[in-house]
Amino acid sequence: MPAAPPLSVTGGAAASGLRTLNMSRLKRVAGQDPRAGFKAAGRDCGTSVPQGLLKAARKSGQLNLSGRNLSEVPQCVWRINVDIPEEANQNLSFGATERWWEQTDLTKLIISNNKLQSLTDDLRLLPALTVLDIHDNQLTSLPSAIRELENLQKLNVSHNKLKILPEEITNLRNLKCLYLQHNELTCISEGFEQLSNLEDLDLSNNRLTTVPASFSSLSSLVRLNLSSNQLKSLPAEINRMKRLKHLDCNSNLLETIPPELAGMESLELLYLRRNKLRFLPEFPSCSLLKELHVGENQIEMLEAEHLKHLNSILVLDLRDNKLKSVPDEITLLQSLERLDLSNNDISSLPYSLGNLHLKFLALEGNPLRTIRREIINKGTQEVLKYLRSKIKDDGPSQSESAAETAMTLPSESRVNIHAIVTLKILDYRFKMLPEVLYRIFTLETILISNNQVGSVDPQKMKMMENLTTLDLQNNDLLQIPPELGNCVNLRTLLLDGNPFRVPRAAVLIKGTAAILEYLRDRIPT
Repeated sequence: MPAAPPLSVTGGAAASGLRTLNMSRLKRVAGQDPRAGFKAAGRDCGTSVPQGLLKAARKSGQLNLSGRNLSEVPQCVWRINVDIPEEANQNLSFGATERWWEQTDLTKLIISNNKLQSLTDDLRLLPALTVLDIHDNQLTSLPSAIRELENLQKLNVSHNKLKILPEEITNLRNLKCLYLQHNELTCISEGFEQLSNLEDLDLSNNRLTTVPASFSSLSSLVRLNLSSNQLKSLPAEINRMKRLKHLDCNSNLLETIPPELAGMESLELLYLRRNKLRFLPEFPSCSLLKELHVGENQIEMLEAEHLKHLNSILVLDLRDNKLKSVPDEITLLQSLERLDLSNNDISSLPYSLGNLHLKFLALEGNPLRTIRREIINKGTQEVLKYLRSKIKDDGPSQSESAAETAMTLPSESRVNIHAIVTLKILDYRFKMLPEVLYRIFTLETILISNNQVGSVDPQKMKMMENLTTLDLQNNDLLQIPPELGNCVNLRTLLLDGNPFRVPRAAVLIKGTAAILEYLRDRIPT
């Protein structure tokens, strides 16, 4: 279809037509008084907003006014959707490519890095906004008219001087990202939980002392940053955030964290640095946790219970605590890539630590007696190599922390059952599982990763009622007997790195309970 011929717009008739055209746009702006009429856009902008920017914004729906030293938002910006463009009042011919009357409503407005101290209620004249970025200004409050931006999906008010949020903000039901960091907030608005579509919330670097339990209703939240506040506790209800993957509580006053947090199955990144924690919680349901940062606390003890469920952990930050030892169960963390133990009170390390595939190991600031300083100075791989060599040289584990309850047996040795009838933990390097071990009913943990084990006896394993941890990673298992699913006392079953085809990786990643259920479902009837 041929393009329409150019239209010449001149004089009062054109202006009359324009008023009729723009009135339809004006009626879409909630609460606007039609008696305000129209202005020629640009006459109240001065030199602060070039006409070229406004013209481009009418086409793209986006306007960036960041870093322009603005102390207030010019009226021509608020009224960009309703006023007649200045060029329309001139004797100009418009081609098909410059149909200003077909302009796009403003959907993205950036006014960051200015000197704004307030926003007016004229904000309501931009109801189509999906993004409003006003970070790095001097705002002490937000106008109540913000409630009318019902299409808003991203609001950035960070680095201002907000002391309180207007209740009207809870009307923004389509909001997905809300950035409020670096303000002066002391509390959270009532009804905040109504922002049910919120996925990313940053409240860091404020003055918050509590987090309301109603926060748990933010069911879509994926990322929550509460760092650098004055929080002394977290609500137990936080575990209702079923989609939360990233939780940052660094630099607060937390002395404990609720045990309910350990039930957050979707959690992948947890930051608890620079608090007052004395104990590390267990994480029985956090099978997807990839990074745990608990450095700069007052943690004195690291035990097997803290580690045995962290099947997916890649980064473990324990620096600047008061740890005196590292348990042999550290070898359960077969996915671990970065381990920071610097500035603790650790005097020795379990030699089995050398079997982990670490890319980074920090040990500085510990009174280590078993590893020479020159070896530590050579870096991670040299330290791991040294630890592995001590396993071969010395046979039994040198970890003092587990001397009474654990034993490491050298490959090909014979097991004297009378010498280990009270054994609870076994970390050994055999090519097959000796029959005699099935009769050590006191065993709670068996660590046999990185061997050549080709089979296990599920019937005999079931008789070991105290067994809760079985690490069979990186062996030669061609199949997993379905009857192993009947070992219901197992809390940790690790099978990665074997040549079997089932269960598939999608099942393994769901954790022990899912693996056992999968196996039970395949027991022949």
